[in-house]
Amino acid sequence: MTKFEDLGISHATLKAVLRMGFEEATPIQAETIPLSLENKDVIGQAQTGTGKTAAFGIPLVEKVKKEVEAIQGIIIAPTRELAIQVSEELYKIGSGKRVRVLPIYGGQDIGRQIRSLKKFPHIIVGTPGRLLDHINRKTIRLDHVQTVILDEADEMLNMGFIEDIEAILAEIPEERQTLLFSATMPAPIQRIAEKFMKEPKIVRMKAKEMTVPSIDQYYLEVQEKNKFDVLTRLLDIQSPELAIVFGRTKRRVDELAEALNLRGYTAEGIHGDLSQAKRISVLRKFKEGSIDVLVATDVAARGLDISGVTHVYNFDIPQDPESYVHRIGRTGRAGKAGVAMTFVTPREKSYLAIVEKTTKRKMERMKPPTLDEALEGQQRAVVDKILQTIDNNNLQYYKAAAEELLETNDASTVIAAVLKMLTKEPDTTPVKLTEESPLPQRREKKSFDRDRRRRDDSRGYNGDRRKKAPVKHQGDRRTSGKPRSKSYNR
Repeated sequence: MTKFEDLGISHATLKAVLRMGFEEATPIQAETIPLSLENKDVIGQAQTGTGKTAAFGIPLVEKVKKEVEAIQGIIIAPTRELAIQVSEELYKIGSGKRVRVLPIYGGQDIGRQIRSLKKFPHIIVGTPGRLLDHINRKTIRLDHVQTVILDEADEMLNMGFIEDIEAILAEIPEERQTLLFSATMPAPIQRIAEKFMKEPKIVRMKAKEMTVPSIDQYYLEVQEKNKFDVLTRLLDIQSPELAIVFGRTKRRVDELAEALNLRGYTAEGIHGDLSQAKRISVLRKFKEGSIDVLVATDVAARGLDISGVTHVYNFDIPQDPESYVHRIGRTGRAGKAGVAMTFVTPREKSYLAIVEKTTKRKMERMKPPTLDEALEGQQRAVVDKILQTIDNNNLQYYKAAAEELLETNDASTVIAAVLKMLTKEPDTTPVKLTEESPLPQRREKKSFDRDRRRRDDSRGYNGDRRKKAPVKHQGDRRTSGKPRSKSYNR
């Protein structure tokens, strides 16, 4: 493994990186950082969770000249959440050099952003729609930009931002360095690279490096109507410290979060229709541990980097393998173990086969747990807590009361009463979830890709062609007419 001190970065940046807990560079960091420091254009093909933010963030911070009061680096990200998280990580990396970083995204008061821009940030991290808005208002000047980074370019393609990206790049001096990061390389992304990059070096992470080996992956074959009971039993048995449940639609996320709270779990949902203030509030509570389960759509959770997530539950199987890899990448971070479970209805098994083929890893089949097994799981969790309390040995104050109980009751009865009192018995409160239609059956990759192209059509974009319907801005997302069905309404 490559050490950061071997990559030729300054003492101030190295100190900040080590303070963040990084010791050894990941493969994409080890390859990208030296190329970027040499001002080479770079195409990085890598998934979230491989350390790509530091891969482009470290050399970007290194090249910033603090005395120049102008924007010197710009990062374009697909979602608000990713823009915020990238800016937070860059702030930490640049703390030693006191580099000023500013996130720019839709949903935040634009007047406040304009005031912040007047303080001359060195680096801005923004979503395409809001960046273009500032450019049109002339509140952002890009004539001193030396480095441009496109993060998660394939997701920006899926969201219909290609034209915005091209418009932004046209405003930046041609004499610049451009870095592009994408999990996949569809033709429109390749065309952007050819048009705006100069002899780019390609850094590609192999599939086996993209799927984290420390994640145990399982699937459960479950009928749609039984999914929720199976989910709650798994939560009871596994007692995750922090868990993320992925649903296919915004309606699904709202209903799941409400149903989980009804059954006694602390859960909140996150999706594209929430206000920015609400999203930030939910994520803060999840990071602090005041909620145990985060329910999310793919778009809302894209790029989330929350440490301590032990379990990911795919309540609905994703529509493409790339989304699956991004979902399970929320756990198993920094070398820690993680567990990912995917619910599959009998009609969706072809999607499971495609995911396994793409990730080159077979999922282990898990039998859906019974109500009795859920109760046993809760009892085991209570027993573990009791044993930990015994190990801590701070029991003197309680021994008199214990001896008094044992004078009139036998030990097994007292322990059974304690177990009953502390055990959270499985809740069978009836809940009603709107059934989601199963994904269209797919038997081979060609038809799977064809379905994805149709889905792009429904979003108003197919390759490099727009549909004739007018495209309307909605914050940082694009839509073209109504989605084809509710299942596509993310």
